[in-house]
Amino acid sequence: MTMTPNDTSIGCGALADSGIAEDEPARRASVTLLPGRHRRVEGGHPWIYSNEVRMDADAKALPRGALVTLRRAGGGALGVGMFNPHNLLAARLLDRDSCRAIGRRFFARRIERALRLRERLFTAPYYRLVHAEADGLPGLVVDRFAGVLAVQTNAAGMARLEPLIIEALDALLTPAAIVLRNDSPARALEGLPRETRMAKGTLAGPVLVHENGVVFGADLLGGQKTGWFFDQRDNRRFVAGLAREARILDLYCFTGGFAVQAACAGAAAVLGIDSSEAALDLAVDAAARNEVGDICAFRRGDAFGEATRLAAAGERFEVVIADPPAFAKSRKEVPAALRGYRKLTRLAASVAANRGMLFLACCSHNVGEADFAEAVRRGLADACRNGSILRTAGAGADHPVHSAVLETAYLKTMTLALD
Repeated sequence: MTMTPNDTSIGCGALADSGIAEDEPARRASVTLLPGRHRRVEGGHPWIYSNEVRMDADAKALPRGALVTLRRAGGGALGVGMFNPHNLLAARLLDRDSCRAIGRRFFARRIERALRLRERLFTAPYYRLVHAEADGLPGLVVDRFAGVLAVQTNAAGMARLEPLIIEALDALLTPAAIVLRNDSPARALEGLPRETRMAKGTLAGPVLVHENGVVFGADLLGGQKTGWFFDQRDNRRFVAGLAREARILDLYCFTGGFAVQAACAGAAAVLGIDSSEAALDLAVDAAARNEVGDICAFRRGDAFGEATRLAAAGERFEVVIADPPAFAKSRKEVPAALRGYRKLTRLAASVAANRGMLFLACCSHNVGEADFAEAVRRGLADACRNGSILRTAGAGADHPVHSAVLETAYLKTMTLALD
């Protein structure tokens, strides 16, 4: 089931000729902020909202993702950014030097800087290479799987500049294949279509991922997000350290990241639950690939329903893992999401053995850390269980957080020792 890239030319002639006119700062359109609305940007924040902009006829007429010089109400330049007059998040700052040309050299330097940082953090080429705002490239995500890259552009400006991004990646890393995973729901807010296609090469099956000494297959074309969740790398290592001689339940096992690493770390038995048959096939393959197929069992089902049935049957596990997809895709969904995290905690605690361990995760960036912790506390109380928090953590170091955009610290996890 291993996907191997075939080295072919990039589609649409992207590397040969991007077809993008060179950015000329002196000829660039300007967008002016309303009086007093420049202070947050001057303080380091890279986002400008539509209610902070003088949205005159010229601004409204600009195409989605246009490069513009952003200016204070008095006319002074704030920098260069990508502008979308049709979105609440109207502008994303790229550089505070308004004279900076946004072209091939700009992307080459930013991506190389991100690469050098990852090379200091990791010895193997499996990581998130570009993490949007925190790497100075808002709206761009790039995951690296050795010689294969998965690229996602979630801002109209990045979508317009996509050929330059592909050129920079190809010149820096010469990958055998580049997948464009432009199927994120966030693209709808930018007025962008959702699509998945090859920018370079072809893929014939899952690509290999090496993580914490364990090997997995990742479906870069059909899997969730970019096919693998590098953000949980450190958390999977920590949970695996709790697994020796334990029975493990992984309620959202996806392709087996937590489950198979726990088995490789000496778990007595592992049960993984997921609703995706395709993901479960990859989990089974990973267990066999790492010679723990006799320890791991995977079955398709709804995590809430399966946990309820396991509890009713008297099943108990020394370690219970619950790493669900985002429950809140928007702020209006937060109340329902918090009820979901509370219920999930109750159900997970109900199948945890006496003195068992519970790992819970929340990847909804709209849900705050304090609110998630409160939902967990209430869920434990509903299950009549007490728990001591052993560890709280977020994403790995390849998912840095922009110092002025704390919302980018989306991942929240808690590991608890139960009574």
